[in-house]
Amino acid sequence: MTDLRPRPDLWSLDPEVLHLNHGSYGAVPRRTQELLARLRAETEANPMLWFRSVAERLTTSRLELAAFLGTDPAGFALVPNASAGVTAALGAIPIPPGSRIVLTNHTYGAVLFAAERFARAHQAEVVVVDVPLEADDDSVVAAIRAQLDERTAALIVDQISSATAMVFPIRRLVEACDGIPVIVDGAHAPALLDAPAEDGADFWTGNFHKWPAAPRPTAGLVVAEKWRNATLPLIVSWSEYDERLPERFDMQGTFDYAPWIAAPESLRVLAELDWPVRRTQLSALIDEGAQVLAKALGTDLPDVAHPAATMRLVELPFSGEASPEAAEAFKARVSRALNAEITLTGFDERVFVRLSAHAYNSLRDYELLAERLPTLL
Repeated sequence: MTDLRPRPDLWSLDPEVLHLNHGSYGAVPRRTQELLARLRAETEANPMLWFRSVAERLTTSRLELAAFLGTDPAGFALVPNASAGVTAALGAIPIPPGSRIVLTNHTYGAVLFAAERFARAHQAEVVVVDVPLEADDDSVVAAIRAQLDERTAALIVDQISSATAMVFPIRRLVEACDGIPVIVDGAHAPALLDAPAEDGADFWTGNFHKWPAAPRPTAGLVVAEKWRNATLPLIVSWSEYDERLPERFDMQGTFDYAPWIAAPESLRVLAELDWPVRRTQLSALIDEGAQVLAKALGTDLPDVAHPAATMRLVELPFSGEASPEAAEAFKARVSRALNAEITLTGFDERVFVRLSAHAYNSLRDYELLAERLPTLL
């Protein structure tokens, strides 16, 4: 029988702090940290020997990570983060002058900036589709399809949006695009969705440092066969002209490869936690925790059509649009005054706390936040 009690013992997180934002930077299990430390010590003991051994070790790690995603290892490359994956994908597709890059108002800020950079460089246009929080799959597909035409160079779409923790119907959107390249930002998808890269997109990218709890910076890029020859790493290094997609991304000069090599250890920790069962339990936990906080704040939970398994939005009693600077200042104040780590997101002139739940969290964490947060408002 699976033991579903919280497991703070697996992490080295400060027990005096309420850690309620796993979805941003994750948390690395002690075991993985220990392996990471051994690998870095090995690096410094004999750097020449270390770099001679890296390629083979990266291949072993890459194959394990691809198997975890359930994807073709020949199309799976390692990248530092999902933003790097999106950037590599945009560099692989043709973007003619006058064309359009379509995305939604849920798009992560750095991904929007990447789309804007490529659009400027190619005299193209960025089109933002409004998708309400409460939109069901039919409405999402209809809204995006209405903006697709012969000028569309690509659709960039979240699989689970960072700002709103909303799950998008990727397979249906790929079908709606009917040959238009689809780039999926799956930053939050590994470990929250089973086989997240199997929906037929041209490019999929996702972070392992979030829900799989791998070391930062570890992420993957999955590329459909037709785009593999055109997809190049962001850094030009000695592997640039390798004919095989994964290997040309492996060796990026004097990059710190220890996190990529250590990442599968975190997958073994998840397996020992019986992650599919644990994820279901965490979904119930975050539902209850969000309700506790909303009641304390006197706000309603937003109607998100398809919320992610382990993240929820709780609206703050605040009217108007908060600036990024004000949001950062408030998060820092919460950290100092309440010993709690949270994140804020904004959507459609509403401000939310985006709560997370992982195996080290308990209901008491959310109850304590509910007791403390109103004092700062």
